[in-house]
Amino acid sequence: MAYYHYDRLSALDAMFLEIEDPNVHMHVAAVAIFETGPLAGPEGALSFARIEGMIESALGVSPRFKQKLTHVPLTGDPVWVDDTRFNFAYHVRRTSLPSPGSMRTLKRLAGRILSQKLDRSKPLWEMWVVEGVEDDKFAIIAKAHHCMVDGISGFDLFTGMLRLDSDATVESIPEWRPRPAPSSAQLFFEEGRRRASLPLSLISSAPDLVRRPGELVDDARETLAGLRETISAGLEPTMSTPLNHEIGPYRRFDWTRTEIAAVKEVRSQLGGTLNDVVLATAAGAIGRFLRRRGLRTDDGVFRAQIPVSVRTDSERGQAGNRVVMLMADLPIDERDPCERLRRVTETTQKLKRSRQRSGVEFLERFSDRAASSIWQLFARFATWQRAFNVVITNVPGPQRPVYLLGARMLGIHPLVPLAFNQALGIALFSYDGALFWGINSDWDAMPDVHDLVEFIDQEFEALHKAAVASLPRDAATT
Repeated sequence: MAYYHYDRLSALDAMFLEIEDPNVHMHVAAVAIFETGPLAGPEGALSFARIEGMIESALGVSPRFKQKLTHVPLTGDPVWVDDTRFNFAYHVRRTSLPSPGSMRTLKRLAGRILSQKLDRSKPLWEMWVVEGVEDDKFAIIAKAHHCMVDGISGFDLFTGMLRLDSDATVESIPEWRPRPAPSSAQLFFEEGRRRASLPLSLISSAPDLVRRPGELVDDARETLAGLRETISAGLEPTMSTPLNHEIGPYRRFDWTRTEIAAVKEVRSQLGGTLNDVVLATAAGAIGRFLRRRGLRTDDGVFRAQIPVSVRTDSERGQAGNRVVMLMADLPIDERDPCERLRRVTETTQKLKRSRQRSGVEFLERFSDRAASSIWQLFARFATWQRAFNVVITNVPGPQRPVYLLGARMLGIHPLVPLAFNQALGIALFSYDGALFWGINSDWDAMPDVHDLVEFIDQEFEALHKAAVASLPRDAATT
C-alpha cells in the first residue's frame, strides 16, 4: 500500500474554521516590539535577511506551519496535509512605517493587517516584519488561524525564534520533504473506517465498568452535573450592549501595559489572584465605557468567556487547541474598585468549585469521537444567544527578557478574534515583569476604543491606590 499522511482536526479546531465568515476572522495574533540594536546593518537598515533565516529555522517547531487544509469527500471534514508547494516568501513579508513611525501608526497598521482573512489554500499563518518604529525599534506582526494554535502553542513558534540570551546563532534549516497526501478516495474510506470503529471503542471500555463500577458512576455523575452547568450558562442570555451587535470585517487594535509588581501589591493587600485583578480592572473599564455611551450597567448580567488552557507540559510544542471555555459574570455596575475585586474573586472561586470545566471537556471529547458538528452547533448557539458579552484571555509568558538574534523583545501584545456579535476581545500576555494588553475591536462599533484603553489604565490605578492606602502608614511611605 502506498504511504500517505494526513492529520485530523479536533472538534474544537474544526469549530474555529466553521464559524469563520467574511466578517469574522478566526486568527489569533500578536504584535511584538523589539529594539533594533544588533540587527541594524552598516547604514542603519534592519537586517531583514537574518530575521528571515531565524523564522525559517524556527518553523521546525511544528510541521503544521507547512501544512494546508483539504477536506474529506461528502462529509466535508477538514484535515491537514503537507503543502508540496510551500513558499516561505509568501508567509513572511516586509513593510515599513512612514517617519516618525509612532505607536499610533503601528496600531493602525496592525489593525489593517489583522482585518485580512488568511488564504485557506495555503498554510494558515503570516508574519510581517515592520521597520521604522520610533526610537530605533521594529515590530513583528504575527497571525495564525485559531484552528492551528491557541495562545500557548502560538507562542511556541516565537519560542523557536527567541533566546534567553543575546546568542545570535541560527540553527541549520533541514530540507523540507513533504509527505504524500492521500487521494480523495483514500480519505473517504479512512474516515468511513474510523466512524465504523467508534461503537467498538465504546464496547472496549466495558471491562472498566466491571472493574471500577463505582468510580465510573462517580465520573458520570460529575460529567452530567458539568453538562448541566455548561448548557445552563449557554442558554442564559446576557444584557444587550453596544459591544454585542453584528460586526463588520475591519478591526481596530490598541494596547497598554500594567506592571506585575503593582498587580502583586494589589493581590497582597486586597486578595485575589492575578487573573482576578485583571478581570476586576477590565470590568471597571468596560462599565465606565458603557456608561460613557449612556448605557445602564445595573440592568442585567454582563458575562465574560474565559478560555483556560489545559495544555500539559508534555503537550508543549504541539499544534492545535487545548483550552476549555468558561463563563464568569463581571460586576461592571460596581464603581468601588475594592468591592469590584471582592465580587470578581467570589465569582472565580465559585467557578473553580463548579463543574463547568468537566462539562466543556466532555463536549469536546464527545465531539472529537462521535460528531464534531455537536460542538460547532453548541458554540454557534451560545454566540447567537449572547451567552457572553466579551472574551478575556490571559496567557503566561517568560518573566525575563528574550532576544531575537540579540535584539531584545520589549513587549508583545496579543489578539483574540471576535465572534459575529462580539465587537470587543481582550487578550493579555505576561512577559518580563509586565502584563501586555491587546484590545481587538470592530472598527465601526468602537471608534472610541482608545477611551476603553485609558479606562483600563485609570481603573487599575484606582485599584492600586486603594491597595497602597490600605498599607500601614510606615509601609506606605517606605
